[in-house]
Amino acid sequence: MTISEFKVANKLITGEGATEKLYEEALRLHMKNPLIVTDTILLEIGVVDQIKEKLKGFSHGVYSGVKPEPEIVLVEECRSVFIEGNHDSVIAVGGGSAIDIAKSVSVYVKHLGNIEDLFESNAVLEKGVPVIAIPTTAGTGSEVTNIAILSDKEAQLKRGIVSNYLLPDVAIVAPEMTLTMPKGVTAASGIDALVHAIEAYISTNSSPITDNLALGAMKLIAVNLPIAYQEPNNMKARENMATASLMAGMAFGNAGVAAVHALAYPLGGRFQIAHGVSNALLLPYVMDWNKTSCLDRFRNIAEALGESVSNLSDRESADRAVDAMRRLCETVDIPKGMRHFNVPEEVIPSMAEDAFKIDRLLKNNPRVLSVQEIEEIYRSAY
Repeated sequence: MTISEFKVANKLITGEGATEKLYEEALRLHMKNPLIVTDTILLEIGVVDQIKEKLKGFSHGVYSGVKPEPEIVLVEECRSVFIEGNHDSVIAVGGGSAIDIAKSVSVYVKHLGNIEDLFESNAVLEKGVPVIAIPTTAGTGSEVTNIAILSDKEAQLKRGIVSNYLLPDVAIVAPEMTLTMPKGVTAASGIDALVHAIEAYISTNSSPITDNLALGAMKLIAVNLPIAYQEPNNMKARENMATASLMAGMAFGNAGVAAVHALAYPLGGRFQIAHGVSNALLLPYVMDWNKTSCLDRFRNIAEALGESVSNLSDRESADRAVDAMRRLCETVDIPKGMRHFNVPEEVIPSMAEDAFKIDRLLKNNPRVLSVQEIEEIYRSAY
């Protein structure tokens, strides 16, 4: 058996009402003056007030500057608020953007250099300040991963800070926190979780543990995402999607993601397309390209997505897996094709060059891709 490691947030608290545990966890982590990292919408609709209620007796502050696909400058801004407020810890309330900013700030406040240093391999040298992550979306899995993804506006790319020191101390996953998601966010984040699960499952770095988490997440998403999309207040579907996102996060946080993410980074970075949407756009096309390299795994993916494949060949089963993914994307109204977002066709070659450089992700892909092949995938997705 190949030796593998498994890393996750130090403590997971899940289930309806899980935020009731926030007070005692903040005490356990010796938080005195946490900074709540969130966005203006969650602040305005009262979600942050619900969290504040759980922190009675604690001094605290709020940074609400989080935006979708957060730029590096927001980490700088949040860090300044943290230092000026004499804070000692962070509580992320929001989607992956809020959690990624909180994780970044937690280590950045202890770093003597600038943030650019932290994008280098093995650059984070010590544990940051305590972090509690409370996701309000079901998709990113950031609450259990060791990576923070930020937008580099100047380079028009997504960049990652990667370190086990980024793993949150506590992840509190309460399905009621996701009830505020708009339909579009439910769809994009749900498909994002599916991408995480599928890429983790076919990753060259997968393990028996990540395999079972990934397949379990796929099964939950296939059944519950359409329900959560059509019935936003269906608490059972929301709970199952929160669980699926968590499972997919644990899977890809250890097995890694691959070519879908590598190709999505230049697309999202250049054209400000939401991470979940850019992943969803590319998913069927990259999977169609990958299927010949691991037909047996694609048979299992097809079954996890609800397809009956017992009488089909491996190749036919793999085709069913890709078709099932396409149908699920259509069911939740994910836009088709890059042209929908006014992406000029002439930028495809340079995007392919950028994607090819993301070796950290491409090395996990079951099929080696050349620049020309990446360009071909982009054109098929156009």
